[in-house]
Amino acid sequence: MKQLEVRLTRGPGDARVVGRLAETGSRLADRQVVFEYDPAFLRDPLWLSPFKLPPEPGLRRHRDLDFGPVFGLFDDSLPDGWGLLLMDRFFQQQGSALAEVSVLDRLAYLGTRTMGALTYHPPVDTTDLDPRIVDLHEMAEASDRILRGSTEEVLPQLLRAGGSPGGARPKVLIGVRGDEIVSGEGGLPEGFTHWMVKFRAREDPPDAGPVELAYSYMAKNAGIDMPRTRLFETAEGDRFFGVERFDRQNGRRFHVHTFGNLIHSDFRIPSCDYRQLLEVNRVLTRDHRAVLECFRRAVFNVLCHNRDDHVKNFAFRMADDGEWQLAPAYDLVFAPGPGGEHSMTVASEGRAPGRKHLLALAPPAGIAVKEAESILDEVMAAASRWRDHAERAGVGSSSVHTAAESIGVCLERL
Repeated sequence: MKQLEVRLTRGPGDARVVGRLAETGSRLADRQVVFEYDPAFLRDPLWLSPFKLPPEPGLRRHRDLDFGPVFGLFDDSLPDGWGLLLMDRFFQQQGSALAEVSVLDRLAYLGTRTMGALTYHPPVDTTDLDPRIVDLHEMAEASDRILRGSTEEVLPQLLRAGGSPGGARPKVLIGVRGDEIVSGEGGLPEGFTHWMVKFRAREDPPDAGPVELAYSYMAKNAGIDMPRTRLFETAEGDRFFGVERFDRQNGRRFHVHTFGNLIHSDFRIPSCDYRQLLEVNRVLTRDHRAVLECFRRAVFNVLCHNRDDHVKNFAFRMADDGEWQLAPAYDLVFAPGPGGEHSMTVASEGRAPGRKHLLALAPPAGIAVKEAESILDEVMAAASRWRDHAERAGVGSSSVHTAAESIGVCLERL
């Protein structure tokens, strides 16, 4: 039976054994994931996944196979499109058939190089992936070749720095100190901070980086809690969007759980409403300010045509004392969404949500009408200044116009 020890690793010398993951069954088709909390962890437990995997004794079998192959708590350690592609290349280069690679194999590959604070032991040996100074232009070119189906050897630095980020777009984890950049999937030298840098996907416009930077400016202007953002420019003229990671701070790691994986909702299948997000937020954080912040993000996504607002694009972060906080916003972009609709409906409306739909979210979440209307006004004011934010970020005229048209339509509905 294949087993992994799961640890909550908050920093050097600060790790707790959470429990053990195992897979039963000899054939891949018959395998089932089971988990058991460690007795010592249960004596002083943290509610790492309160809805689907509460800290209780006994063996827990993962039966929610419609959601995925593993509990949502551990699924948040796994990458989506880009990181999964790099991971697949690693296993192929090791001579493994992808059909035989299990979810525990993938978690062991990540080992301690995970997002968040959960780590998996024993990890796969990746010592040959030597950390070195990162050349973002070289890595972007390599990522483009990989996306286009190249069978060349993945650059060791790209595999190491890009093996764990989620999402579909190519991205890497780096450490930043002034103009210095190093691979950043693990611990960093003194003075460096953790950042994530996104490269363009094939379908993205040339100024995808500046567009996302402009959206971060617009979100901050709308009062949304955002991490630090910037462009990383290269001598070749690349402009990549970068964002400081909120799961790392001063050498500490923080446990992060996405909304979708908290409730076992598959982000690939739109099935949730903002009402559910607000309710989970209210129950988990017990903080009215976090509920207001979450409502503000709903308003922003509606007004600014961010329809890629799926359930994994909202997350919660656990503080050292075990209390939950709404994590800072991320992946705020101009996006059409599935079939032109929002990934999450707004009071059951997905195609053309307006003022009445947003205000309908407020009462069930305990938000007063005056509070909701004030947030609407503040976000509308920020959205109406889209061209100013875009000019500051260096967005091209075509992208400015495309977003301006859609934002204008959304503003008219409110």
